[in-house]
Amino acid sequence: MSQRMRVLALCVIALVIVGGSTAYVLSSRSARLQAIAAAPSQPTVSAAVVASGPRIVFRNTAIGPNYGRVGMVPIGSPAGPRAFSDIWCDRVFASQRNTLCLASDRGVVTTYTGTVHSNGDAAPVQVPLPGLPSRARLSGDGTLTATTSFVSGDSYAETGFSTRTVVTSLAGHWSRDLETATLLHGGQRINPPDRNYWGVTFAPDHDTVFVTVAFGGATHLATGKLSTSTFQTIRTDAECPSLSPDGTRVAYKKRGDRGPGEWRIAVLDLATGRETMLAESQSVDDQVEWLDNDTLIYGLPMAGSNAARSNVWKVPADGTGLPSILIHDAWSPAVVR
Repeated sequence: MSQRMRVLALCVIALVIVGGSTAYVLSSRSARLQAIAAAPSQPTVSAAVVASGPRIVFRNTAIGPNYGRVGMVPIGSPAGPRAFSDIWCDRVFASQRNTLCLASDRGVVTTYTGTVHSNGDAAPVQVPLPGLPSRARLSGDGTLTATTSFVSGDSYAETGFSTRTVVTSLAGHWSRDLETATLLHGGQRINPPDRNYWGVTFAPDHDTVFVTVAFGGATHLATGKLSTSTFQTIRTDAECPSLSPDGTRVAYKKRGDRGPGEWRIAVLDLATGRETMLAESQSVDDQVEWLDNDTLIYGLPMAGSNAARSNVWKVPADGTGLPSILIHDAWSPAVVR
């Protein structure tokens, strides 16, 4: 076969592949639109009313025209009508001042955006998001953002993927990749090439943070200060930390004796080092949030034909009681007090 014929054959193959991909995208989109059109409407309430008081902000996962949209309910009425903003996100977190939205635009070429939307009149601000959205957090005053995304291309990532966690100061106009920070383990400075950070939670001083760091096949809870860019591991087998409102405990997911991809929720008392396993027996792959000092909330996906939907659950933080659904058809909860 001549060079010209080989090029022509390759062009034909490429056109067939692109045509098939386009047809799949269009048919998939058509099926989604049909499901949305057939879905029942959701009772709603004014966003201004809900935003004026303590609330839970989340990603709506009820099938319908508001799927993926940022919703909110009053803390005192989580099962009641929900209000909606004009934002669609994969991951969301909120404070009194700002709402952080991580989103994927799944077109022919998928792109990712991290956007901070002011709850006032300020224009949206873009923050770094180099890959697939994974975790989102804001400091209590809304001036610091933490984004975690899955990325590819790191030579040490055996599976071809790793995480990238970036903290951005909206007031100071800087961003910092946590992989550039100094890491201490067992009191010694280490520099493992396979380290990954994810799941930041901010302390009230807006400088101290807790974060997951993984290296050598193990995950660790680490803490440190952004001002010194130094972190020290304090516990093994801990991921996606969340600091309690009173600052005395950290909740996280841990594998324990479970297999890969299975986690339980634990709470660590920072003063005593005592770890408490919570009553939730289902595997929780989420960065949990504190509803108050006594209760944790988190997202759990549904299964089977409802796999695109999820619910926000709650469970006592002291290991007692039983888990229960707090908000149906919701994901990525954030409590704004």
